[in-house]
Amino acid sequence: MTLFRIRESAGLAPALFLLLAACAGSDPIGQNPIGPGPHVTSVTMTDLPPPTRADFTNTSRTYYIGAYDRLEIDVFGVPELRRELQVDASGKVSFPLAGNIDAAGLTPAELATTIEERLRGRYVREPQVTVNLREIVSQLVTVDGEVENPGAYPVVGRMTLERAVARAGGTTDMARLRDVVVFRTVEGQRYAALYNLQAIRRGNYPDPEVYANDVVIVGDSPARRLFRDILQTAPLLTSPLIVLLRS
Repeated sequence: MTLFRIRESAGLAPALFLLLAACAGSDPIGQNPIGPGPHVTSVTMTDLPPPTRADFTNTSRTYYIGAYDRLEIDVFGVPELRRELQVDASGKVSFPLAGNIDAAGLTPAELATTIEERLRGRYVREPQVTVNLREIVSQLVTVDGEVENPGAYPVVGRMTLERAVARAGGTTDMARLRDVVVFRTVEGQRYAALYNLQAIRRGNYPDPEVYANDVVIVGDSPARRLFRDILQTAPLLTSPLIVLLRS
């Protein structure tokens, strides 16, 4: 697959600029246009890169705790230490006898281990701690465009593009299945990928995985304009098209 390095132009729709700014950070995309069309440099890439742990904590398969998530914490054999707690805005959680813990960026198992280490010996001889997710707030994928129920949906375990669309109620009758765009930020780099749901369903290429903080736009022509010039010479037939966005 080929990835294209792209500089946005003034011809891109203002609504798209706002979308990209919202999904990638506070810096607006396309603020400094360099000409009437995109500047493209091809780079080899097989798929959208997966986010790193830092990408999750600044907001996978493995779930990393984030701000405002609600947790259920239980110490086996010590019922008075059973608690349902919410992670605060700074990513911390306070647990009796263990004090304040930086929970953001930890898996539930890692948080359980941290609590066990703080309780061991001094308060509980051999603590066995379990941490369960009660309410997920921080790890969400946004699905918009021509779907029945646009919105933000929690990502727990492995979620693919098809599953994300299904969580949003599926596509509407007006949806253009060949125009599905996924926006993702990885280590400060902003990417967009154009997928064809019909091609995925035919088995032309795998159903890609989506991650927390991704933005999926289904059947939206303004979003597809990012790829307009490229598609004139490289039609979307049997593989997705990926671009790296540069402001």
